[in-house]
Amino acid sequence: MRIVVVGADAAGMSAAHTALRAAARAGREVGITVVEATDHTSYSACGIPYWIAGDVASGEDLVARSAREHRAAGIDLRLGTRAVALDRGRRRVRVEGPDGTDELAYDELVLATGAAPIVPTWARATDGGLVTGVHPVKNLDDGAVWNDLLAAAGGTGGTGGPGGTAGSGGPARAVVVGGGYIGLEMAEALIRRGLTTTLITRSRVMSSLDADLGAEIEAALVAGGVDLRTGRVVERLETTGGRVSGVVTDTGECLTTDVVVLAIGVEPATSLGAAAGLPLGAEGGYLPDPGGRVAPGIWAAGDCCEVTHRLTGRPIHLPLGTHANKLGRVVGDNLLGGDRCFGGALGTAITRFVGGGVHLEIARTGLSSAAAADAGHDVAALVTSGTTASGYMPEAEPIHTKVIADRSTRRLLGVQIVGGPGSAKRIDAAAAALWGDLDVDDLAGMDLAYAPPFATVWDALQIAARRLADRL
Repeated sequence: MRIVVVGADAAGMSAAHTALRAAARAGREVGITVVEATDHTSYSACGIPYWIAGDVASGEDLVARSAREHRAAGIDLRLGTRAVALDRGRRRVRVEGPDGTDELAYDELVLATGAAPIVPTWARATDGGLVTGVHPVKNLDDGAVWNDLLAAAGGTGGTGGPGGTAGSGGPARAVVVGGGYIGLEMAEALIRRGLTTTLITRSRVMSSLDADLGAEIEAALVAGGVDLRTGRVVERLETTGGRVSGVVTDTGECLTTDVVVLAIGVEPATSLGAAAGLPLGAEGGYLPDPGGRVAPGIWAAGDCCEVTHRLTGRPIHLPLGTHANKLGRVVGDNLLGGDRCFGGALGTAITRFVGGGVHLEIARTGLSSAAAADAGHDVAALVTSGTTASGYMPEAEPIHTKVIADRSTRRLLGVQIVGGPGSAKRIDAAAAALWGDLDVDDLAGMDLAYAPPFATVWDALQIAARRLADRL
């Protein structure tokens, strides 16, 4: 069997190695070729902001499995090689790489092309490239660019003016455009590197959370030293000598800056399959069935896909390494005749902001109040404030927990958590409850761990669930 995989990060390499193991168990011969447009494979994109912040020594530390290890396992891995055309009828993929153009025949094809950062037109120079000093944060090459941009600051910021260089002290001011997870994590990295940092978002920070908890996040960012501008849209850039020197918003103000982080979001990289007639979802992603198949002989996994939301049954683009690895393993088994299924997703996510004396943790799972109403639920929701540990313990930190449920059925629909150190990983218990289709009474009654340094005798999550249950 000839298997071709397009994309060599989480989903693609999970599929490739799982297929190798399945073939070994079945005593079958397989040839697996993986093509990857970049020079990197199997790395943690989620770790890039922490590399930039200085918590991770190098990009190599973010690599889970090297190209040498993949090849030693028997995979024909071709880096710097881009798939440019798909012929579904002939089962051929045309690729372009360091040695020119080639055509790869396949029996089974896996599309694991990931997602691409959204780059607005205002971020581009007249030649079509990015304005110098403006860059996204998506892959290891992006991380290297950011470390080069900030290196002159010596890790502690600089004193240079717009377009500052190593000789003038390096960049001193930064603008982050986008208030989602990457925006917050990059704001943290830049604050910790000593740069004066402004964050601009067209709506509000962390809009995937409800507005009441979003307000807690915004207050923490301001307290941590971020110059926060919500409800603003970037209109254009000012440049000096070809480098970014200012960001002009729709209010007409010009924010002086040396660098700009593009953290507006990502979109599925599906042009290869779309050109070959593969159907796409409303958000532009492939639509694999629960086993990962999108067409006869073609499979897809990872950030190029939309997945089924477990609570609504609707497809949704949730670009996370957790889903990519899981669906990649499902596909890898099914390539060799397996019957595994991907169980869907809840949108569980977690992050933090640390800077300026502030340590804030943020987590969510399930539906927001608005999404639950859109799905047809009679929504009941409540925010409960408490502490992460018994109040008399020095570890005790504030925690705000929002529980969202259906008023008539009492079914749990979502949980959001914002608080100090030790808050956010409680979201895993909430996600488990959602996965098991429990109601608020079940969550309130679960047997969760207690000791004064770790929780109150009724954990904050259970207190929140119980109080909402009492109101229903």
